[in-house]
Amino acid sequence: MEKWTAEGVAGRFEEAARTLRRLPRVKARGYFNAWPPIIRTVQELLDAEPMPHRLGPPGAAAISRMEEALGWMFLLDSEEERRLVWLRAERVRWRKICERIGCGRTRAWQMWGAALLKIATRLNESCGGRK
Repeated sequence: MEKWTAEGVAGRFEEAARTLRRLPRVKARGYFNAWPPIIRTVQELLDAEPMPHRLGPPGAAAISRMEEALGWMFLLDSEEERRLVWLRAERVRWRKICERIGCGRTRAWQMWGAALLKIATRLNESCGGRK
């Protein structure tokens, strides 16, 4: 039986953020376009900016792990800790995080580490450390 560590929890949150980005976009139903499609010339197609490549939708196991990790957010006591953990999982730069939560980089890093350790400790207490 392996125990959860702060690094393992951080990795799972990063995977959850990547999985969430790969989910299909939500579209409002009931709206449609009655205009005919635009037919472009070959030169217009060549001059157009390339479409960004997207990976396919995530698998069922990845979605289950994402849902499990999102549930771990409720193991944290404050909204500030939750926001900090999620911003870091989305790989937001420390400077932007510090501006958003209003503290220095060292303090933000310490809070992030303490929040991850708190989650790992509570997971180990509740499930006996099974990953």
